[in-house]
Amino acid sequence: MANTVATGDATPHGADGTRRDFLFLATGAGLAVGAGAVAWPFVASMAPDAAVIAAGAPIEVDLAPIQDGQIINVFWRGKLIFVRNRSEKEIKEAQDVKLSELIDPQPDSARVKDGHAKWLVVYGNCTHLGCVPIGHQGQYEGWSCPCHGSLYDTSGRVRRGPAPTNLPVPPYAFQSDTKIRIGEEGGKAAA
Repeated sequence: MANTVATGDATPHGADGTRRDFLFLATGAGLAVGAGAVAWPFVASMAPDAAVIAAGAPIEVDLAPIQDGQIINVFWRGKLIFVRNRSEKEIKEAQDVKLSELIDPQPDSARVKDGHAKWLVVYGNCTHLGCVPIGHQGQYEGWSCPCHGSLYDTSGRVRRGPAPTNLPVPPYAFQSDTKIRIGEEGGKAAA
């Protein structure tokens, strides 16, 4: 045994160095895996979950099945949005209103997209205290708030009651004649 030195445990010296190196590497690898296992949930908790990502993403609405005069409800970013397919009569009445008669003067043309006057897209909460107005109700056949009596016309403009402003128009764009994308305007996502 010219290459080995005898020790008290009868282990050759060359094998002792290899065993020690293995123990250092195994301990280091175990610590790295353990640190990663502890850090991963913490790092992952900082990223938004799928519901948050989905809540802010633009949504597409197919307009084809919506009948004349029908109102549908959709949700974007957790907020109610009314999409109304206005009849020719409703459009004409909304366009003929004198701005001097309105609490929050705004022409009908400013509330719809050019070439798409039949489609009205507005947030679905009363601007007074946030109640949900009922469609096709009230003197103006638009919406009526059951909480405090605010009345909106077929353009979503406040006509009577304590509501101070019109139903807001969310950012949206037409993808085609039968499809809109809410949460995007002019090809840019809403902030």
